[in-house]
Amino acid sequence: MLDIKMIRQNVADIKKRLATRGVKAETIDELIAEDQKRRELVIDSEALRQKRNEVSEAIANAKRNKKDASQQIADMKEVGTKIKGLEESLKNVEARVKDMAARLPNLPNPTIPVGPDENANVEIKVVGEPRKFDFEPKPHWEIGEKLDILDFERGAKVSGSRFLFYKGLGAKLERAVYNFMLDEHEKEGYIEILPPYLVNGASMFGTSQFPKFKEDVFQIQGQDLTLIPTAEVPLTNYYRDEVIAEEKLPVYFTALSPAFRSEAGSAGRDTRGLIRLHQFNKVEMVKYCKPQDSYNELEKMTKNAGSILEKLGLPYHIITLSTGDMGFSAAMTHDLEVWIPAQNTYREISSCSNCEDFQARRAHIQYRDENGKLQFVHTLNGSGLAVGRTVAAILENYQNEDGTVSVPQVLQPYMHGVEVIK
Repeated sequence: MLDIKMIRQNVADIKKRLATRGVKAETIDELIAEDQKRRELVIDSEALRQKRNEVSEAIANAKRNKKDASQQIADMKEVGTKIKGLEESLKNVEARVKDMAARLPNLPNPTIPVGPDENANVEIKVVGEPRKFDFEPKPHWEIGEKLDILDFERGAKVSGSRFLFYKGLGAKLERAVYNFMLDEHEKEGYIEILPPYLVNGASMFGTSQFPKFKEDVFQIQGQDLTLIPTAEVPLTNYYRDEVIAEEKLPVYFTALSPAFRSEAGSAGRDTRGLIRLHQFNKVEMVKYCKPQDSYNELEKMTKNAGSILEKLGLPYHIITLSTGDMGFSAAMTHDLEVWIPAQNTYREISSCSNCEDFQARRAHIQYRDENGKLQFVHTLNGSGLAVGRTVAAILENYQNEDGTVSVPQVLQPYMHGVEVIK
């Protein structure tokens, strides 16, 4: 969440920067107007409380001097009624200000490309060359179904569209991929976490899924519980409402978890295969750090995600997202996109984002600096990687003409020595 005081003091700059993220100037004006009402109500409320104190003192003096205090008592009741009305109005205005501020995206870093959508994204690095096939490469769902390791039909029967069963060596490959990722991240200093898969509304607010993106998740009816859309939510909320000891920073967390997404608004997109599912596994990376270190930590996180793809021998590139394509809570995002041969294109497999203090303000995560002053930490998150999409990339990039799939060398120990999926 953006600091309302900072918005108030830099209105023109905030309007200009948020305009690149699709926020209309009137939205900022409305927020400022509501905040002004809030401030006026606070002043009026404080003035009435002061008056109540004065009347209370007058009543006490009258009683001590055995004088009639009926007028002062009547005044006291009138002031009390006014205070009650002001407090109710203030409560309503504060709720509106909070809701309006909570729906504003993060300010984009000034160095990122400005544009309305993905067409303005900028490629910053290419790693590896796409394999040249001497046969027509098949899509991963066709490979998986023929090898009897992916069963989309029964997944749809049991749960619905965009669900599947991994089977036999398919399940083993998925497990090999995420165990390999977790082990690699541990080498880089990440602490492995096994988080809850259900979180409360305060946690969803902290990472900014709520209130704006409620339609994108699955909620438990009648309870304050939501299935996590990413392990970013429980990992970032681990220190919610806490002050982290300065000497602990930076903190690195990694976790394997399922991710549950309704995929609202994605009708007709990637209806086949592992690219867009309602439930998929993901290894997440989350960092807490001091503000001055966060962009260096973003580069390191992006490198951590890329290292997984390099060790798997999968070609990829890195792009910096434009203001119009970037996620709601991010100030800067590097996307890693892996090569998918059957589509003859790169597809997203990781987004590494620096949220600066945007999430920390919402979740009240702070540390004390060298002067003993409370400061908000900066939070970062990234996929390390989306497991299903990694499996899809392996099946397509390592496929053989006879329909088999070679197992990347680094995964063979995790596959108990299996070199080829037949």
